[in-house]
Amino acid sequence: MNITLLVRFVAVAEELHFPRAAIALNIPLAALYSSISKLEDEVGTPLFIREPTTRLTKAGVLFLATAREEIAAVPVPVEKPVKPAGGKAKASKGKGRTPAVKGQPKPFKKRQGR
Repeated sequence: MNITLLVRFVAVAEELHFPRAAIALNIPLAALYSSISKLEDEVGTPLFIREPTTRLTKAGVLFLATAREEIAAVPVPVEKPVKPAGGKAKASKGKGRTPAVKGQPKPFKKRQGR
């Protein structure tokens, strides 16, 4: 089972409100609905009752404990060391001066006579 689906399920189960869970997860609401639907297809039974208020089904309550155990069992990803930026500097090609200063003499330079 995909850990992302489990994390999204736990967020909705804790909030019992799809829009608030989507905001907490920082994902679109449509993506959250499709994730829950995909998880319900994998499990084979509905996990939520979507009436005027969202509630967990009996299967959802039982699955919540399993989902939390699965999430806790996943090892924490190791952060990669940040390499300092470096390398060869690239010149801007063909851009010239910006329009705000085009036509004005370059600072601290004498204008060339004709």
